Amino acid sequence: MSSTHEKRSLRRAELVRRLTDMAPKHRLDAMLEEVDGKALVRSLPAEDVYSTIIDVGLVDSTEIVQLATPEQFRTFVDLAAWQRDRIDPLEVLHWLRAARGEDDDDFLKKVRSLDLEVLELLYKKLTIIHDLEENPDVDTQGVTMEMAEGRYLLEFRIDGVDEAALRRLTYDLTTHNPFELSRFLEAVRWEASTELEEAAYQFRRSRLEDLGFPPLEESVKVFAWVDPEKVGSKGTATSALTVASGHIDYVAAAFRGLDAVERQNLEGEVRYLVNCVLVADNAEPGDPIAIKRLSEHARDYLDLGLEHYTGGNPDLATDVVRETTLRALFQCGFSLTLRLKRQAEKLAHEEGSRFAETWLALDEETATLNALLRRRPLKALKVPGAEPVPFRSRREIAEVEQMLQRVRQQRAVFQALLGSSPAEVVARFGIKLSELTPQRLFAAVVARAEVDPVLDLAPFPELKLTELCSRIFGDGSPVALRASAGQKALELLQAKLAVGGPELEVMVHRVLLGFAAEFGAAWVKDSRVNRASVMTLPISGQLVI
Repeated sequence: MSSTHEKRSLRRAELVRRLTDMAPKHRLDAMLEEVDGKALVRSLPAEDVYSTIIDVGLVDSTEIVQLATPEQFRTFVDLAAWQRDRIDPLEVLHWLRAARGEDDDDFLKKVRSLDLEVLELLYKKLTIIHDLEENPDVDTQGVTMEMAEGRYLLEFRIDGVDEAALRRLTYDLTTHNPFELSRFLEAVRWEASTELEEAAYQFRRSRLEDLGFPPLEESVKVFAWVDPEKVGSKGTATSALTVASGHIDYVAAAFRGLDAVERQNLEGEVRYLVNCVLVADNAEPGDPIAIKRLSEHARDYLDLGLEHYTGGNPDLATDVVRETTLRALFQCGFSLTLRLKRQAEKLAHEEGSRFAETWLALDEETATLNALLRRRPLKALKVPGAEPVPFRSRREIAEVEQMLQRVRQQRAVFQALLGSSPAEVVARFGIKLSELTPQRLFAAVVARAEVDPVLDLAPFPELKLTELCSRIFGDGSPVALRASAGQKALELLQAKLAVGGPELEVMVHRVLLGFAAEFGAAWVKDSRVNRASVMTLPISGQLVI
């Protein structure tokens, strides 16, 4: 017997290690297919089981909820049923529905694992309790249930399966101890909701701290600044920058070299770190979307920190995590991005960087600057309207540093264009610069310079749109820019502005590429462009050509 038990324990331990790498549905199936699935589920951290349930969906995970311990179940409710300091009684009821299995005693243990205040709030918010001794002729509007002793009448504020679930729960409590239920219902009638919710919230917060969700003042420390240049590196400082494409997963490389015990310890560190990030960002510990998003952010910061510490050599990642805390690695990765934010902030305070709070830069650079100036600096994507993402490599950091240098050259171009009376120039377009955008203003200048040898800061004449297209687009499909496209505009701008350097040529080319992407195909198809479809170029007039 002992030999069989030992083999089963070893097999379960191996399965627990493998569960982490499984897809959520496969993870759930593995738990249920285990010979002693109940023991397996109960051996796992409650938050890990909760994560699996949320990933798969509560409706499809009821068996796992039923196998959990009462303490694990209470953690599920702690994570799922709260939004800040407010509880959602319907969410509590949904988890109670999922917990009900064939074992009534086990279900009642889960019910009683919840704080009494939570159960009181459940009835306080989902029912109206009428005392028939006070008012025997009460007029009810909803479905009702009379208590066994005949004193109380429960009027349900919910219907359907939720009403049936609460009715059955009430029946269970009545059967178990009707006298205790009477006292409970009397307390529900007279207790104040705010006081109940505050007490329940404090109990929950204390349990979350025990679970590894530290207080806010402790959590924000993971975002403390450290000087990356003062952090020791095991590799060369530039080796990682030679990787032009793809992504090296330094975290995975670190885990590969660990033994089972080290891996388990590091997983605990990762869990605590993610919890710190959740608390620091004021996210709900049980919010699956926030958990996924911030877990990915934490991993990206760790990747950056590991890349810096290893000098870009993933073979050294395991040695680094053995010698360095994940918190230090995270702080290093975050500080690399924070250093970019400080450069953007410095740029923002330089004279002439903005006009009326609008950056004097092209759209891509403006998006980058705005993403850097967020509470947590992020990397802007080149896809218009896409949400910024965390930095994932030092190469991305270096690219943005170079972009910040180019912004100063773009700023010089726009300052030269706007001259000493920028408000008058912008007024010619009839809208604010924030709505026009510097890139569209520059597009109008480039387009006019391509068709006429003039530096004109005004909307592009609609009647010249055909001439512009014939000058910049080649014949045939797919659409392509002529070799001479932009040359006239560049020569004129270089002569008139005498600023910008190589960046000016890049700016002109990017504007023309925008024209090609927006209305080049339409021109190549039938030599016609619908003025209403042109957004990258401000045009005067309303005719269609």
